[in-house]
Amino acid sequence: MRSIHAVHPDDFKSYQTAKIRERFLLDDIVKPGQINFVYTHYDRMIVGGANPLGKKLDLPVYDNLKADYFLQRREMGIINVAGNGEVTVDGERYSVNKLDCLYIGKGVKSVQFASLDAGNPAVFYILSGPAHAHHPTIKMSHAEAAKVNAGDLSTANLRIINKYIHAEGIPSCQLVMGLTILSEGSVWNTMPAHTHDRRMEAYFYFDVPEGQRVFHYMGQGDETRHIILKNYDAIVSPPWSIHSGSGTASYSFIWGMAGENLDYTDMDLLNITDLK
Repeated sequence: MRSIHAVHPDDFKSYQTAKIRERFLLDDIVKPGQINFVYTHYDRMIVGGANPLGKKLDLPVYDNLKADYFLQRREMGIINVAGNGEVTVDGERYSVNKLDCLYIGKGVKSVQFASLDAGNPAVFYILSGPAHAHHPTIKMSHAEAAKVNAGDLSTANLRIINKYIHAEGIPSCQLVMGLTILSEGSVWNTMPAHTHDRRMEAYFYFDVPEGQRVFHYMGQGDETRHIILKNYDAIVSPPWSIHSGSGTASYSFIWGMAGENLDYTDMDLLNITDLK
């Protein structure tokens, strides 16, 4: 499990494309038949992916964690973005199909990931943050997620926000997690842009059509940069940075946060006219 370290906003202003990609891009977490994680020094969030094929994948423990097992002092949120799958939590099986979410609380010792059809395998996107208390394992289907209609076709950002792990949804210690689906013909996400000083955020782009890309914007509102992402790429967003994007076609993305506030609306909005 590789690590990435926190970056000061003044240093970020001098970064060119290669350095931005090195410090923030997580482009190697989804690989066939593997589990891959990246440990970030933003609120100790771990970002990963599991793509099981013909056999189950066991959640490992890493030296970085200095723990007896992965979730000894952590919680975890999982969303499947591909074929039907199954997650086994301390011996109990949960069906986790596309766009379903599973929360696993602190203290769980064994987690296994499986695809129901190796020809159409599951892709589990995983977030994990430190936990100070135990919350029960809960599965929430896509149909059960709280939904918010946002944006408009006239501004190319008509989208449905699906909230899973949040203050009024699945309870957690500090994880907040959900996903946004853009309507056909809409390409902009998270406009107006915003920051939230008490929480970091990570984005994971999926259902990006073959040959298409997403331009993800980051940085302080008055001095932004962009990075180009493909399907199944993730990006870390520091608390001081905006996190917004525009695709060359419609797409979906998972948003996830960790920090000291579970309130979904905890954000400082920036006027579109003030962005530079």
